[in-house]
Amino acid sequence: MTNLNEEKLPMKEVKEIIKGYILEEFLPGENPAELTDATPLITGGILDSLATIKLVAFLEQRFQIQIQAHETMVDYLDTVADIAQLVSSKK
Repeated sequence: MTNLNEEKLPMKEVKEIIKGYILEEFLPGENPAELTDATPLITGGILDSLATIKLVAFLEQRFQIQIQAHETMVDYLDTVADIAQLVSSKK
């Protein structure tokens, strides 16, 4: 997978990249329509602590950003919308 060097990706594209990764890594075989921008990932039990670490590593590599320890909490990573907002704030 190539890294993006553009200044700013549209939020919609950021969300699609995040959704694709979550579906592939943590929800194989699930209906993609079931994963919405508001689906609770951590509080809903989709992401456990190990999955969250994998997600953060993916985000850092894919979007060339640095995520701080306090940003790995549920407040920042519980939904696709939250994650996209975090990524967007780093660009």
